[in-house]
Amino acid sequence: ISNDKDYLASRISYKLGLNGPSIVIQTACSTSLVAVVTAVNALLSGQCDYALAGGISLQWPRGKGYMFREGQIFSKDGVVRTFDAEANGTVLGEGAGMVVLKRARDAIRDRDNIWAIIRGSAVNNDGIDKTGYTAPSVSGQAMVIELSQNHADVTAEEISYIEAHGTGTKLGDPIEVAGLTDAFKRSTSELGFCA
Repeated sequence: ISNDKDYLASRISYKLGLNGPSIVIQTACSTSLVAVVTAVNALLSGQCDYALAGGISLQWPRGKGYMFREGQIFSKDGVVRTFDAEANGTVLGEGAGMVVLKRARDAIRDRDNIWAIIRGSAVNNDGIDKTGYTAPSVSGQAMVIELSQNHADVTAEEISYIEAHGTGTKLGDPIEVAGLTDAFKRSTSELGFCA
């Protein structure tokens, strides 16, 4: 149980003496973001006063590589070209990251360094309406963006920067842009305000 992924969150809580929800989340590419949304909801519901949320991706065995298959997600030449006409797929990376989250009023009161404020969030799944099992639908993407905006009470015009998933695939990137475009068009006809 020292190395199994199912025990990671409770092991950290045990080692650091943390109380409250201790949850391992596995949602493929969205794991870290869903972990943050789950932590935000735990803070807002009073289950905890601060939360740790993050994700880890490690490849094992080391240096294994992948088999390219036409029409699948992996890049033919091992290069990711996100939102590029020459995009032909993605590659897997490794890394780990974690954030400490608190309610804004508590962080201000405690004079914490505040790097960002999460004003709203949402999680969804478009089920059978997906473009394919590993690719979302435009309508599902637009819906979760609109839910997030409504939760945050933010209009599209107030958003000046988007950090995108950007798989570098011919299927995924256009769906992501179309979903953002559809969601934003629901509240504005303005163009060129968001990077």
